[in-house]
Amino acid sequence: MPRPLSRRRFLTAASSTAAAAALAGCTHGRFLGIGFPRRPVITGGVASGDVTADSAIIWSATDRGARMHVEWDTTDSFKSPTRVIGPDAVTRTGFAAKLDLQRLPPDTRIFYRVCFENLDDFSLSQPAVGSFKTAPVPNDTPRDITFTWSGDTAGQGWGIDPARGGMRIYKAIADMRPDFFIHSGDTIYADIPIPPEIKLPDGTSWKNIVTPAKSKPAQTLEDFRGAHAYNLLDSNVRYFNACVPMIAQWDDHEVHNNWNPGQKVNDPAYQEQDYDILSARARQAFLESYAIRLNREDPHRIYRSYNHGPLLEVFMLDERSYRGVNSPNRQPTLDHAADFLGPPQLEWLKTALKNSTALWKVIASDMPISAISKDPIPKDAPKGTPITYEAWANGDPGAPLGRELELANLLSFIKSNHIKNTLWITADVHYAANIHYHPDRAAFKNFDPFWEFISGPLHAGGFGPNPLDKTFGPEYRWKQAPKKSADGPGHNYGFFGAIHIDAQSRIITVTQHDIDGKPVATQTINPT
Repeated sequence: MPRPLSRRRFLTAASSTAAAAALAGCTHGRFLGIGFPRRPVITGGVASGDVTADSAIIWSATDRGARMHVEWDTTDSFKSPTRVIGPDAVTRTGFAAKLDLQRLPPDTRIFYRVCFENLDDFSLSQPAVGSFKTAPVPNDTPRDITFTWSGDTAGQGWGIDPARGGMRIYKAIADMRPDFFIHSGDTIYADIPIPPEIKLPDGTSWKNIVTPAKSKPAQTLEDFRGAHAYNLLDSNVRYFNACVPMIAQWDDHEVHNNWNPGQKVNDPAYQEQDYDILSARARQAFLESYAIRLNREDPHRIYRSYNHGPLLEVFMLDERSYRGVNSPNRQPTLDHAADFLGPPQLEWLKTALKNSTALWKVIASDMPISAISKDPIPKDAPKGTPITYEAWANGDPGAPLGRELELANLLSFIKSNHIKNTLWITADVHYAANIHYHPDRAAFKNFDPFWEFISGPLHAGGFGPNPLDKTFGPEYRWKQAPKKSADGPGHNYGFFGAIHIDAQSRIITVTQHDIDGKPVATQTINPT
């Protein structure tokens, strides 16, 4: 059985495969020596994502216009590779390219390498290598599944300090070799620049790598591209991307803190203040920067689902694109002002959950259900300016109002259709928590008990814990927040979650891990 790439084997393969390509050819072009002026250079490594039983998206980028070539094999020796010509990396894609590899064997580790061909002289870049495992098919014999999740990268000024290990939590996740990783949003902080340094309690400083794109808030398409490219300067992130397939969603900081469609930025640092214009640029950069499979009918659509054999299906939500404006969130009826998912996405989710044949149905939400999240009130706001809310919860423990009506509709549908074994995962609030929901504790009672797990941040400042809105009967069973607000990786603060499904017992075990991968809390859940 072929072994997945270890960090040492990954680094060795990344160099040795260049020599192999010179002989066998990543394509049939010419592999020219280092320093050749027209030879493409891969920037940011490679990544895989949105893996199914027979397909996966492969991502990479280059420094100039060139054609993507991908080879894949079921062994890391690439003795019998399958070669696929990919799309061109061009200016309109930020020189990024994605290829949807098809007809892959299910439940198999796939090794791949990418190179780019200069179309003028057919010279080749050095290859970059990676691996992933395809999903089992729904009628397969169940096998154990492990996946991880978290969110929030490069926030609150926490960038890359190589001397202090950089974004080391990514290495901790990669070393676990999960089947896949769910990035729950805030993949970048487009609105928060990276400063040269952050003072630490011991008198030393966290010294960031600083780039022009991350020295200012992102407004142009190139700014947003540069914010995503910044994370790829970290060797841990590149190693992670090469070893672990990702399913990514977005939240607010891909654009601006707490942004709403149709509104304006209230920030003098922004020349472009139209959120619709900013979010269109941000969405393009986001979809260019991750191995996301675009929807053929709607290439801008981010919500989607993925089956992972008989035991698991994951439902990825988009709670940013279709929402109504943030408000006091007390609307008595479910209309556009109270939208969070929006009617088409809500109906898609209900239908997809009802049709799912998987035992466990994991709903990946980019915002928590009951953790109360308020919009900041500007300092110059008039006295008596009402509080507005950013997520589902409205701070009122009574019957559902506002966006809570949408959630009540969904939870009632799940109960009435006897959809069992759902659980929610999320990030966003920059602390980790295990939360149990039960109708006996709730103002709204027409739902079955369920769990929600919050984890994060990956590499950002920590906050919380937030108070819980009691409408749906939440109860903290475990939580951990920073000792001081905005403490981050320089204070050894960060979290990710891991979910393991045992093939024999069908029991789920959810474990919260710290920045170095140490488990700090565990919760088991029996299937019903």
